[in-house]
Amino acid sequence: MDKVSFTQMKDGTKEDYEFLTAHEVDHTKHTARRLLKALVELDESLSGYQITRLGHSVQSATRAWRDGADTDWVVGALLHDIGDIYAPYNHDEYAATILKPFVREQVTWCVATHGDFQMLYYGHHLDGADPNKRDRHAGHAYFDDCAEFCERWDQASFDPNYDTLPLEFFAPMVEEVFARTPYDPDVIRPGVREPLVNADVAAMR
Repeated sequence: MDKVSFTQMKDGTKEDYEFLTAHEVDHTKHTARRLLKALVELDESLSGYQITRLGHSVQSATRAWRDGADTDWVVGALLHDIGDIYAPYNHDEYAATILKPFVREQVTWCVATHGDFQMLYYGHHLDGADPNKRDRHAGHAYFDDCAEFCERWDQASFDPNYDTLPLEFFAPMVEEVFARTPYDPDVIRPGVREPLVNADVAAMR
């Protein structure tokens, strides 16, 4: 079988759906490769900064790596703006949806809300924008984590003179994350907070 027999899902057979399931499982094995390709395509996105959108992504991840952050944080930093091309008005939620089955809840939440937190840095320059938009999340368990994510890695990563690591350096980490069992409780760990900065780990990198 190389394709299903039906033209409407309600008419599908057991064999059809077993075939599709196997086909889809094989397809998901290459998710990391497709995401790395999508990161490269960010260079077709918004211009005007001193570095490209891909440059911003890998610089954010580089800063996370050098801060001693764990793999979830580093991959979250790398992919946090991957929605820029296809979801410019909710790029943060787009990225978080991709990450959600494979990383700690803490990281997913910070990626999903970082757009609100970033307003702190430029909202006061734009008519109608709210620089305090992040305050709607006040009291959330991960509020301080997202504030630190933005301060240390996101808003700081537009520097053409920074010694940014290449995308290829992070590829094995992306492969590791997206090879995980989706929604594994030992990965998602609701309510658990891991530090963004680990000085001991950073000293070894």
